[in-house]
Amino acid sequence: MSNSIAIVGDRFMLPSVFAEHIRIACGNGVEIRTLEQPWPDEPMEHGYAGSKLDGLKEFMGQPDEIIEFIGGAELLVTHLAPISRSMLERLPTLKFIAVSRGGPVNIDMQAARDHNVLVVNTPGRNASAVAEFTIGAILAETRLIRSGHEALRGGGEWRGDLYRADRTGRELGEMTVGIVGYGAIGSRVVKLLKAFGCRILVTDPYVQLSAEDRNDGVEHVALGELLGRADVITLHPRVTPETTGFIGREALARIKPGAYLINTARGPLVDYDALHDALASGHLGGAMLDTFAVEPVPADWPLLRLPNVTLTPHIAGASVRTVTVAAEQAAEEVRRFLAGEPPRNPC
Repeated sequence: MSNSIAIVGDRFMLPSVFAEHIRIACGNGVEIRTLEQPWPDEPMEHGYAGSKLDGLKEFMGQPDEIIEFIGGAELLVTHLAPISRSMLERLPTLKFIAVSRGGPVNIDMQAARDHNVLVVNTPGRNASAVAEFTIGAILAETRLIRSGHEALRGGGEWRGDLYRADRTGRELGEMTVGIVGYGAIGSRVVKLLKAFGCRILVTDPYVQLSAEDRNDGVEHVALGELLGRADVITLHPRVTPETTGFIGREALARIKPGAYLINTARGPLVDYDALHDALASGHLGGAMLDTFAVEPVPADWPLLRLPNVTLTPHIAGASVRTVTVAAEQAAEEVRRFLAGEPPRNPC
């Protein structure tokens, strides 16, 4: 079997880091060539708003350029490079793709199966980073950190009114936090929240609570009950037909007045027009959003003008450790493929 490996990274998922870990795992006998794409300094294609390439989502690179770089390599390690059906037809030697992300949204999975190309991913690569960020997001919104910062930074306004009993924030220890999705990230958010002493609700129809979480008083409830009881709701499911837009007008109306919504998962989970109305009317106390239906968001997007929203540019998973974890996982998958061993994380 050929040991020719093409690595397509970027300025976050550095190809040099992946090359280093592949050589550690596989030795110096592998032939590696690398390509660094300009993301995040330049935006990727965002297929949730209408893909230009066979329905693929969140990718970067033109097919002809990617095909020319991969050439006759049998193994590809990539973060954002697209692999469509038409591209696979022009890459007859390609047998293995490692995608350094939780979901292979930039790969046509059915086409890969049809061409007998094994695709693996790196689940949980950013679970720790996103879980930590989520706690920070909750605190920034509920404890008015963002509100106080904006006033001081914007014009030196000293928001003494944030001490008023009818305006000041609440402590997590007196609130109920609802986690939607109990996968690698959601379960870590539960673990971190326990230190604050808050009541914790979880909804996920496909996963049961761990024995530890049950013993610690975490409750597994239906989505409707969670929406009605939680003071803070944080989203962590994958985007599926079932979850696309599931936080819409009906769900938002069921959320208790004054509650907060946190989305560090994916933009398509939320109907943002409905969320805007719920925030503008005061039904929701606030929201913290790291992901959006269209990225980058338009400069005239109405949510940008609301005073009760904290916004960040999809950076919850951005940490140095995320890159290292992804590189280690991808390198192990490459080693296993070259050694004829079964993959750990097949897609």
